[in-house]
Amino acid sequence: MEDPELLGFEHMGLDPRLLQAVTDLGWSRPTLIQEKAIPLALEGKDLLARARTGSGKTAAYAIPMLQLLLHRKATGPAVGQAVRGLVLVPTKELARQARSMIQQLAAYCSRDIRVANVSAAEDSASQRAVLMEKPDIVVGTPSRILNHLQQDNLKLRDSLELLVVDEADLLFSFGFEEELKSLLCHLPRIYQAFLMSATFNEDVQALKELVLHNPVTLKLQESQLPGPDQLQQFQVVCETEEDKFLLLYALLKLSLIRGKALLFVNTLERSYRLRLFLEQFSIPACVLNGELPLRSRCHIISQFNQGLYDCVIATDAEVLGPPVKGRGKHRGKGPKGDRASDPEAGVARGIDFHHVCAVLNFDLPLTPEAYIHRAGRTARANNPGVVLTFVLPTEQSRLGKIEELLSGENGATALLPYQFRMEEIEGFRYRCRDAMRSVTKQAIREARLKEIKEELLHSEKLKTYFEDNPRDLQLLRHDLPLHPAVVKPHLGNVPEYLVPPALRGLVHPHKKRKKPLSSKKAKKAKTQNPLRSFKHRGEKRRAMAKPS
Repeated sequence: MEDPELLGFEHMGLDPRLLQAVTDLGWSRPTLIQEKAIPLALEGKDLLARARTGSGKTAAYAIPMLQLLLHRKATGPAVGQAVRGLVLVPTKELARQARSMIQQLAAYCSRDIRVANVSAAEDSASQRAVLMEKPDIVVGTPSRILNHLQQDNLKLRDSLELLVVDEADLLFSFGFEEELKSLLCHLPRIYQAFLMSATFNEDVQALKELVLHNPVTLKLQESQLPGPDQLQQFQVVCETEEDKFLLLYALLKLSLIRGKALLFVNTLERSYRLRLFLEQFSIPACVLNGELPLRSRCHIISQFNQGLYDCVIATDAEVLGPPVKGRGKHRGKGPKGDRASDPEAGVARGIDFHHVCAVLNFDLPLTPEAYIHRAGRTARANNPGVVLTFVLPTEQSRLGKIEELLSGENGATALLPYQFRMEEIEGFRYRCRDAMRSVTKQAIREARLKEIKEELLHSEKLKTYFEDNPRDLQLLRHDLPLHPAVVKPHLGNVPEYLVPPALRGLVHPHKKRKKPLSSKKAKKAKTQNPLRSFKHRGEKRRAMAKPS
């Protein structure tokens, strides 16, 4: 039975058009953060809210923002069209996602509420035209918003009423501190503000002093990740780096992991090493690379959500950026060999991957917080999920810090040992060694360069074509083989004798299906049977020798 004390959406005094949109989204009841934050926001209070990833923070600020704007237009004095809501996010993908959610909630009042996303730097001219029409809500990163303010494309001093800072704990670590301080100088003295964050740290406290006025703090008493009945978390100790590749091969090739999976590594170079390794065994995967254009990255996420491929390799140390203060104009430089990535691209937190069944930490996260953000990609919206973390013996101390954070609330062990006997897959080791030898540093460099060239072509030269031919865009794949390394075709199949006896009959190794021959080719192949051809040649010779 439902708790009668829970406050439903229908009891919050929301506009009927918002209630209809909420119903269309399939939300029967608000989440905890939504139940607590929406009524307070509607009372006009500033909010500082902490809630875990996947808890519905976006709707927690989007619903009251839309309600307040609709109410003002319906009951307030007639005033000119102006930008009255501003949403700041740390990454371009989050901006795209936030705008999408706000538009879904405003589906039945789209004539009254217009939303614009100005986070993409390459669309400055079109953004200028959009901002001239003065949308009600503008979404973007601090750097892009400040750029438009300085160019007088956007004016907020006399109109802004609502400010939202989403994923507030990431903004300073992305090097946006100076941009934020400059941006605040362009805002009016009085406005309502919401700070939404997954954690409370020094950066959030600093933002609180800059942005909020007598805020209500919501620090919800909930774990940072779902419970064990929804999210299962395992660890497996791999004695060597080679064992990690061997175990991953067995898990994917023997279909021990079903459904969509996210593979996390710590550097971009490792992403391509892993992709080229999997290509050796005809296991398709794509890399979510911050060096690629925004359009390509969003297309990868979209196709993954649509189920066009089941495996995405991503990083947080390279794409999300290490949490270092004071990066300023140097932000975006990651580890050696991983530079030139987009500093406003984010994967490990906030991006909404749909129906992810498993998160595999191929590389152990660098911080406990990074583990939380990775694990938050699965087991969302009451769906079950699994997190499997590969650990080397030298990483036990770092693993201990992660376990300490996870078990701090109830003292229970969160990361259970994964019951897997490595000796049963020893027969695959020589295959993995062959594949690993083929993936050289030169092959990785060529793969990165090839993919960037192809994606730039798709994003720039074909952008207009795809706008006119959206069906062709759907046919564009991001998991096609790169093939800079030597691929050995026999590795794509798994001989039955190599499958562990305990798994035979339970797993179905991926095999390449041969295309059926056409009737013409089949007939030709049939006539080329050596015995049959010899018989026909003999009959033909006897017929020719027979007198007429």
